[in-house]
Amino acid sequence: MIRAADDDLTIYERSKPGRRAFVAPELDVPKRPAEELLPAELRRAQPARLPEVAEPEIVRHYNRLSKRNFDLDTGFYPLGSCTMKHNPKLHERVAALPGHAKLHPLQDPRGAQGALELMWRLQGALAEIAGLPHVSLQPSAGSHGELAGVLLTRAYHEDRGERRTKVLTPETAHGTNPATVTMAGYEVVKVGTDAHGNVDLDDLRAKADDDVACLMLTNPSTLGLFESGIEEIERIVHGAGATLYYDGANLNAIMGICRPGDMGFDIVHFNLHKSFTQPHGGGGPGAGPIAVSQRIEPFLPRPQVVRREQTDNGSEPFYDLDYDRPKSIGRLRGFQGNYGVFVRSYAYIRSLGAAGLREVSEVAVLNANYLLARLQREGVLEYLPAAHQRLCMHEFVLSGAPMKRELKIKTLDLAKRLLDHGVHPPTVYFPLIVEEALLIEPTETETKETLDHFAEVLAEILREAREDPEIARNAPYTTPVRRLDEAGAARRLVLRQPM
Repeated sequence: MIRAADDDLTIYERSKPGRRAFVAPELDVPKRPAEELLPAELRRAQPARLPEVAEPEIVRHYNRLSKRNFDLDTGFYPLGSCTMKHNPKLHERVAALPGHAKLHPLQDPRGAQGALELMWRLQGALAEIAGLPHVSLQPSAGSHGELAGVLLTRAYHEDRGERRTKVLTPETAHGTNPATVTMAGYEVVKVGTDAHGNVDLDDLRAKADDDVACLMLTNPSTLGLFESGIEEIERIVHGAGATLYYDGANLNAIMGICRPGDMGFDIVHFNLHKSFTQPHGGGGPGAGPIAVSQRIEPFLPRPQVVRREQTDNGSEPFYDLDYDRPKSIGRLRGFQGNYGVFVRSYAYIRSLGAAGLREVSEVAVLNANYLLARLQREGVLEYLPAAHQRLCMHEFVLSGAPMKRELKIKTLDLAKRLLDHGVHPPTVYFPLIVEEALLIEPTETETKETLDHFAEVLAEILREAREDPEIARNAPYTTPVRRLDEAGAARRLVLRQPM
């Protein structure tokens, strides 16, 4: 097959002077020079360097690029700890309704009552799911929610006249947890893991002193295991005067079954792109709301979306933005958050209801345990044993150490070979405490047939490696580009087009 000569050109390299995809109509108002409309410091010194391309070329270029990406709409995406489940298309239609999509973020609250009511009701739904009474929608991502939680912890302790310097994080913590702690000015203190995959309670007791501000915990953990000692963890942390923070990355396993607030957590962040079907942004909009207990509420970011009861006889309640929060940690971002994300997530919650959210978690856990059993039946666990022999939650961790030792292929080789079978690899080399780790989360939206196929593909790759490990070592073969030097690419960026 003869490949198109310009298949790898950027949109700028396709540009030809004078080509246009659109020609604006003549002005129907008097023309005025830019000098009269914009101050000198806001005017460009030279025209914007935009590509000049015909409409068919634009369409073909971006369609070609889209087909080079692996995406959730065309294949299985078992990315552990990220809950890459189906995003219902109905939610996109709802978010695109003119009243949502065209609402200006500076609109006066009196003219945005519908949007504020939706946000207020979403706050209420998230509060119920978390088991905590107060919610802020401001944070723009899970990591941003983490930062908000640690800043709230700082404000809480400082309000009490305390100057604590340490935050505890388990060995299995998401990488953003220690980064967040450092950004907030605290020292990271790691807590060990016991033989069953739980937080080591003896290590926690030894480290939970009066200098500890908070423990950041994911439950279920990134090992896919529920912390069976959560009640004792709560007693230890609160006994030291610290706060208990819940990383909501794995909330998809427990919605409607148990609540972080009932476990004793003071602060929870939600990943609306994981549990509540807002598409993963790929650098685009996200949301990481936080829910907090009564003692943390005074420090929430401002403004807060509130419902005010009218005092006039017969008048309706209205929704407003509350700036009068003297102990607040302040504003975390411009405007009130990514509103389109809120619309999609609220539509998801309302369409499923309480019973539906519980079923989501039940099926997610069922799918993970079914897949683990199916891998056992296929003989996969001989070379990729489970890190812990326990009932898993919505995800599980395998170790590729025996595969590396006996079949001479690494976890990375297996991951690359999966691409040739039309399956996105799971998370690899995380958690760090598991040698040659694969972290697999099938989610609740995948069928039994998809899970069966995934198990069969893994078994086939291992059989293939027994015969010829070089096949996996040189994979992938069918992707637009072959295996790259990922470390070199990260360290030595090559930009073909100056920005």
